[in-house]
Amino acid sequence: MNKDELIFCPLGGSGEIGANMNLYAFGKEDNLKWLIVDMGVTFADDSIPGVDLIYPDPSFILDKKNDLLGIVLTHAHEDHIGAVAHIWPTLKCKIYATPFTSVLIQEKFKEKKIDISNYIKIVQLNGKINLGPFEIDFITLTHSILEPNGLCITTPAGVILHTGDWKIDKKPLIGGDIDEKKLKQIGEKGVMAMICDSTNIFNEGRAGSESDVRDSLLRIMDNKNKKIIVTSFASNVARMETIFYCAKKTGRNICLVGRSMHRIYKAARQCGYLQNLIEPVEPRDAKKIAREKIIYLCTGSQGEPMGAMNRIVNGIHPDVFLEEGDSVIFSSKIIPGNEKKLYQLQNQISKANVEIITEENAFVHVSGHPNRDDLKDMYNWVKPKCIIPVHGEHRHMKEHVKFAKKMQIPQTLLIENGDIIRIFPGIEPKVIDKAPSGRMYLDGNIQVAPDSQSIKERKILSLNGYLEVTLIVLNNGKIKKPVISFKGIPEDEVNETFLFDMEDEIFNICRSFSLQSKNQEKNLIETLKQNCRRIVKDRTGKKPFTNINIARI
Repeated sequence: MNKDELIFCPLGGSGEIGANMNLYAFGKEDNLKWLIVDMGVTFADDSIPGVDLIYPDPSFILDKKNDLLGIVLTHAHEDHIGAVAHIWPTLKCKIYATPFTSVLIQEKFKEKKIDISNYIKIVQLNGKINLGPFEIDFITLTHSILEPNGLCITTPAGVILHTGDWKIDKKPLIGGDIDEKKLKQIGEKGVMAMICDSTNIFNEGRAGSESDVRDSLLRIMDNKNKKIIVTSFASNVARMETIFYCAKKTGRNICLVGRSMHRIYKAARQCGYLQNLIEPVEPRDAKKIAREKIIYLCTGSQGEPMGAMNRIVNGIHPDVFLEEGDSVIFSSKIIPGNEKKLYQLQNQISKANVEIITEENAFVHVSGHPNRDDLKDMYNWVKPKCIIPVHGEHRHMKEHVKFAKKMQIPQTLLIENGDIIRIFPGIEPKVIDKAPSGRMYLDGNIQVAPDSQSIKERKILSLNGYLEVTLIVLNNGKIKKPVISFKGIPEDEVNETFLFDMEDEIFNICRSFSLQSKNQEKNLIETLKQNCRRIVKDRTGKKPFTNINIARI
């Protein structure tokens, strides 16, 4: 007999930090109703030139979009919402989010000139929605952004707690406290499985409170007598409010620098946060203010090439600049993979005789994710039968499984992207199948697959350079001297002898073909490519991307 089943399937965020996208399904095998929780991005590195964003391949759920009930967003970090505007146009389903997240989502769609007013559904804090077999309670948690939510997903088979990103912060400064009472009530109902954040599983103790960071930053700034530049994640509104607070307490003005910093400030104000603060000054006005009377709050804490901090350090920002004796505070942690470019940036700052303050030498940041003691408390409140770690690299999730077993959680399950997990029925959750779970790249504003020709060609270009040969074929079948051009090839080797040798090779190859025959053109081009590339490889060690043009006159 075909029984109801409860399915969980991560398409992103399991085995990696970023690109979170999770699927839930309930019903009979041939009539499942689906739900998407979060739809995020991760950022490309130097190995993929020209690509900025990477997000999960949605093809698995696209095939089921007629049975898709909606997208539910836990909070507004880019690794949870950054792909919505790119994937949603192929789904066109309802989107459910709390007010602050909704504002930022709508801004993303406005940039793409897409009206989603009929699709975005605002859920009030601690609200509840019903989507087919899913009853979803939004649970206020604490994190490093406004309005982070866990999701209590109740189905006819039982209850799932999807934590999203969280920590326990008793003094979050802005936004609500973690709803311990509601979490305990959920635990009393019985939780079949908790899908849980693994980011800080290696960290002992607690993640720490924003209020403690505020106290520390105030002490640091109170001792400075020159310009102060703070760079942090724009999305951390509590940290933003702290910088406003410190500016007022130290008798300084504050200036916001960077597009996303202004965007988040505006969105927070729109939702009723960041009220009764001193007014920020514009950058063009801030530069007229005495050095000891200004604090700049900037984007670019990860060394992003287009971030405000990078532009300031490299002297290309029109209004903000560094002077000897200034102080730069990196009020953030280094995201794995960003170390190289961030240290390069900090070395540039150091050479300018500007003081650098980071989490390595001062208390200027706390994480938004749970340390081990935070996890212990959550386990005790919720009392899940099973822990399924997500939101971490494989090493994080494997350690989370070990930790949960140590805490005597009855069941654990180590998974990866694409695993289809049957939570019900059965004695315990288990992997039953595999879904496609690849990646899509945003190349400019075009969505492409990782194995697309444009990506392959650009990688070759970045590693080996470019060779172009243009043959001019006359009506009588003879050719003129070929036009040869190089890009990205070591200049010392591109001398006259080298060019003569290549020209000879080209003429020799052409003699083997009838240049008047269009039918032979394809084979001629391929032969020229192979041989010209070989000559460059023999001489320089590089195997350039090669293009052959044939012009007939």
